[in-house]
Amino acid sequence: MSRRRIAVYPGTFDPIHNGHLDVIRRATLLVDRLIVAVAINAGKDPLFALDERVRMVEADINSLLAANAGNGARVEVRPFESLLVRFAVDHGADMIIRGLRAVSDFEYEFQMALNNKRLVPRLETVFLMASETSQFISSRFVKEIHLLGGDVSSMVSANVLRRLDEKRGRLRAAG
Repeated sequence: MSRRRIAVYPGTFDPIHNGHLDVIRRATLLVDRLIVAVAINAGKDPLFALDERVRMVEADINSLLAANAGNGARVEVRPFESLLVRFAVDHGADMIIRGLRAVSDFEYEFQMALNNKRLVPRLETVFLMASETSQFISSRFVKEIHLLGGDVSSMVSANVLRRLDEKRGRLRAAG
């Protein structure tokens, strides 16, 4: 019996966008099981609560898989608040998937990968370059553009756009 390849794709996903979905789709080509790990990451002051982000990620992944883009890999979503390498080991992962958009991402991601390797030598980090259609997308830009009334419909799913619209309405009502 061959060894199953298990990977963790961590992120805050605040909100999940088409660049994330592209990395998820492509990661399923490399692994048998992909765990999309949604981080609490309170230091980033997320717009959406953890449970909201988990639900958005689940909905978008279900749509992705329904379109037969899962390539046979099992994909699951899990929240986490521990050290990433501990989460990965606890879930039997041997790989961490990270997306890279630009050279500016590389330095931080490289340092993180080296520290993770030092902590758990058997854990490999695999970098997937952003596709040309999504290399400019970031959750931060999605939130800023949307909050200021810009059109982000080409960057996120209809489900996420609806959630952003609802959140913007609540923020304006409160402000």
